[in-house]
Amino acid sequence: MSKYGLIFDVDGVIADTEAVNARATIRVFTELFGAEGVEPEDFRAGLGRGAKEHIKAGARVHNLRLTPEQVQTAAQLRQGYFLEILSREKLSAFPGVMELINGALERDDFETAIATSGTLEKSRAVLNSVGVPYEKMVYVTGTDVKNKKPDPELFLTAANRMALEPARCVVIEDAPDGVLAANSAGVKCIAVTNSVSVSKLSKADLICENLKQIDIETIIQLIDTK
Repeated sequence: MSKYGLIFDVDGVIADTEAVNARATIRVFTELFGAEGVEPEDFRAGLGRGAKEHIKAGARVHNLRLTPEQVQTAAQLRQGYFLEILSREKLSAFPGVMELINGALERDDFETAIATSGTLEKSRAVLNSVGVPYEKMVYVTGTDVKNKKPDPELFLTAANRMALEPARCVVIEDAPDGVLAANSAGVKCIAVTNSVSVSKLSKADLICENLKQIDIETIIQLIDTK
């Protein structure tokens, strides 16, 4: 029996975590660096690339020259603030997410995975908040790889742990660097416009407004189409 792999990014795909990320990072920039007028858009260049790149993106916008130690401290503080917010506010899954995950988990011909540049603690908090049954899925985080997106290592690791060739997998992404990572890994990519516009996701194999537009047959056809 031919098997298919379905890989989910977390931030911006499972739930609207980008708004929480921005709130946490703005607080870090205000309290740690004394920056004023910080906006969510200031971190756009770091979207989907992990906490440190998120911090570095905002630092460039505000002309802050940060040492590696300062970036590390800011990233750790940001995660603490993120987790603090999630302890008070429950997240909801984006439309169609749980249906697609549960639909794949019910099938013998599908393997599923979580693949995120975030840490285990941070991503697990999101998945628990939403109610994703990640214990039934392959689970790869930024801690498991040396290179973050747009490097393909994250998705290649997920495919390997599912015991599938990359070409037998589809990844769901929301960020340009995630799409590039999928392209480099040789996995098919469905991009959802939760975080950026269609024009910035043009290298994906398929683009949708939300995952209610995607079902298991869509995944199968995308993989089987040469």
